Amino acid sequence: MNIMKKWGYILGGLFISIVPSYAAMTLPNINIGLTNANTPQDFTNGLQILIWLTILTLAPSILIMTTCFVRLVVVLALTRQALGAGTLPPNQVITSLALILTFFIMAPTFNEINEKALQPYMQNQITQQAALDRGIKPIRDFMFKQTHEKELALFVRMAKIEKPKTKDDVPTFVLLPSFIMSELKTAFTIGFVVYLPFLVIDIVVSSVLVSMGMMFLPPSMVALPFKLIMFVMVDGWYLIVRSLVESFVR
Repeated sequence: MNIMKKWGYILGGLFISIVPSYAAMTLPNINIGLTNANTPQDFTNGLQILIWLTILTLAPSILIMTTCFVRLVVVLALTRQALGAGTLPPNQVITSLALILTFFIMAPTFNEINEKALQPYMQNQITQQAALDRGIKPIRDFMFKQTHEKELALFVRMAKIEKPKTKDDVPTFVLLPSFIMSELKTAFTIGFVVYLPFLVIDIVVSSVLVSMGMMFLPPSMVALPFKLIMFVMVDGWYLIVRSLVESFVR
């Protein structure tokens, strides 16, 4: 009881000492409203704020469209499906691993954007338009390295534009879908290669069960332990992650 009283006195003293400090604090008051634009500059500033808010809203989609996230998450999801382990690893783990690997692979590109575009703009050394032009160039260079000529030619033809002579002549709205299509093609190609060993195990297990007359025993349930032990013995996650990361190094 004496110990409880001592702790009560201590907590009471802390509460009494903290309350006045919080009472002295002032919270900011944020007001958002619409006012008349009296000058063209006021209208331009408001339009810029609206554009930036739209960009922030679409930031996750931009991250998916312009980085290696698509290839990573598709291959990891196909690997999980090939294992036949149901929802293990969960979707949150697959997405988180793909996102972490995306930041790892894109780190040189992000650093280049920070050094050549963001930092000079924050220090008022270049204009906003110059910062955008410098910032998009490393992203375009990355996408060009991963884009196949076939997909790029397809969207150039569908856009009905003049055949580009250099990379700088390719519009970004043409490069984006070409890049995504190329990433999907590459991801499913890698997924097919990953799927083959597990498919062989499924076929062997099914054949053995049929030859033994166990036709009512689900082959997937019997094959799962063999697929898991094979995946662990060859260190499957290490091989897949290493192959994915090396596929972007050219």
